[in-house]
Amino acid sequence: MIASLAAVVIPKFGQDSCARANKTFCWDWFRQHWGSTFEPRLVEHIKLTAIAVGIGFVIAFSAALLAHRQRWFETPFSVVSGLLYTIPSLALFEILVPITGLTVTTAEVALVSYTLLILFRNTLTGLRGVRDEVLVAARGMGLTGRQVLWRVELPLAMPAIFAGLRIATVTIISLTTVAAFVVDQGLGAPILNAINVDFKTEFIAAGLLAVALALVADLVLVVTQRVSTPWARRAAG
Repeated sequence: MIASLAAVVIPKFGQDSCARANKTFCWDWFRQHWGSTFEPRLVEHIKLTAIAVGIGFVIAFSAALLAHRQRWFETPFSVVSGLLYTIPSLALFEILVPITGLTVTTAEVALVSYTLLILFRNTLTGLRGVRDEVLVAARGMGLTGRQVLWRVELPLAMPAIFAGLRIATVTIISLTTVAAFVVDQGLGAPILNAINVDFKTEFIAAGLLAVALALVADLVLVVTQRVSTPWARRAAG
């Protein structure tokens, strides 16, 4: 197991009897340590997640476009991304540390690898789900292959693409907590510290923040999808 960079920090209980008794959750302690402990870790968690999903989307989207035009590319990319997806996160960190060290790069390479299969499959499924008669009609209107892709296929594939983004984002928010074994960033850092010192409030607070972040991110993507695909709402209605 990779040793965490963060030294164990003993919570400063002060006069907080709830914290000294290590009760299930101490609201006053959480409020007092929000600015010093939880807020910066939450921001780091968002950054780590955004970078991983962003890079993963660019790679997977490009690969899906290529596989959509060159079907032979689908199998090798699916095999490689599927293999990466099945590697347990801690094992993947162990493999990467000798190469990239205990750095953010190690965490991001691992996190990006877990987005590829999800985003690739959903994007490709969306592109291939466009009905043939729609494509024939688009070509009959004189659209070029590139115009058909950007004006017809991609807009109609948006629901599937956003579904992949939602799954990938929630997955990476969860896995980013494990990245605390490699780099002292994100909500995994207070979770790991709370485990080391057996402090319930810090553990529960960081865990609930990670869950809340996943729910908010999913909601944002749902709203974004609805705004960017108004035709899908009309069709559903």
